[in-house]
Amino acid sequence: MTDTAPAVATAVRDCPECGAHVADGGRYVTWCAACDWNVDPEVRDEEAPGRVERLRRRLAQRDGEQLLAELTELGEFQDSRELGEPGAHRPTSRRGVAGGLAVGLAVAVHGVTLALLAGGLWLIVAGWGEGFLPAFGALALGLAAVLRPRFSSLAKAGKHQPVLRRPDAPRLFALLDEVAEGVGTTGVVAVVIDADANASVSTYGVRQRRVLHIGLGLWQILTPQERIALLGHEFGHYSHGDTRRSLLVGNAFHSLGTWRYTLAPQQAESLMDSFVNLVTAPPRLLVDGVLVLLEHLTLRDSQRAEYLADSAAARAAGTEAAAGLMDRLLIAESVAGELARESVAARTRLGGARREDPAEGLWERLAAHAASVPEHEYERLRRVAERRGHQVDSTHPPTHLRHRRLTRGTRVEAGIVFAPPRAAEVDAELAEVRRSVARELVRG
Repeated sequence: MTDTAPAVATAVRDCPECGAHVADGGRYVTWCAACDWNVDPEVRDEEAPGRVERLRRRLAQRDGEQLLAELTELGEFQDSRELGEPGAHRPTSRRGVAGGLAVGLAVAVHGVTLALLAGGLWLIVAGWGEGFLPAFGALALGLAAVLRPRFSSLAKAGKHQPVLRRPDAPRLFALLDEVAEGVGTTGVVAVVIDADANASVSTYGVRQRRVLHIGLGLWQILTPQERIALLGHEFGHYSHGDTRRSLLVGNAFHSLGTWRYTLAPQQAESLMDSFVNLVTAPPRLLVDGVLVLLEHLTLRDSQRAEYLADSAAARAAGTEAAAGLMDRLLIAESVAGELARESVAARTRLGGARREDPAEGLWERLAAHAASVPEHEYERLRRVAERRGHQVDSTHPPTHLRHRRLTRGTRVEAGIVFAPPRAAEVDAELAEVRRSVARELVRG
């Protein structure tokens, strides 16, 4: 686990539920560890989920817990059975069958787009100048254009953010190559830096080149070894595979989402609105059914990939650093709030109130904020994560299940040690980018 600041208790009170002694949480939530009184006091004002989202959450909860049990039964996460070595035992064949069905369904979805394209061209050519056929053809071509597979570009991925290439940060890219090789995959061709409390690896272009997104809001609050865990996790998605990240299936989800938006019922303010809603109901239900089926076929594989990416993080950085990363992710929302406060304070500060540049020392202040979070707050957030389960994100196993798998198995030593001198060299390469992102953040 990561080192956290000791809890500061200024007073002790009795829990109103069970009578146990409860220490005052100070600027953090005061709660009872004995009975969980006030463990999740936040009032969450959110819209009731639709039927697709409700089903997605039920499936996610079931698969997340079943996968944890299966992977634990098969062996510890460093076992060769998860690394995909020759002759390795596979848990079941269900994943392969489901993945094949998902690909077939995605091909059918894209087949509709191709049919719209071919049909639209035929209507325009065959019915040129005759009635409404060309108009229907143009409509079909427009739908095909909206539903077409998308290839993101590096220009879009790094829009308004610094983009680093190998010559810009050779030590950073050497580290990325080492981590990627350590988990069984290849590195990236570019790194995009922003202020988010997040990180990811994605692909762009027809050739599916990889780009790493580093959010300094997360990167700067991690220890050097936790940074290795973060990189190991992100690269681990590509070493183990994830059906939803494939170009074919990922774009099928995009097309189905577009159909759902297009066919969504409108508020019936007239007889015509009611008629349109009635006419679009059958295709809307069909699209919902296909989307639910594709979700069902890929959700288990997606959650399995998340668990195995955690395994990759542990193999690269060690169990302690991987578990520490899980804890840091629990405070990501708090970190984002701190960055927002820094931005607002810098833009509303009176002219003579503070003369120094508010961007200076911003990342150090953020790291100090994260380091001040006491252990009892981390424990509270773990219990909140367990209570909420998949209510926040149904595509990932709940954080408490991921944390449990890392901490209750055999301890794994780090495969890559990010020594302080090397970490300082990488930090030096990112120094100017950190200043640039900090200045942009405080300017709003």
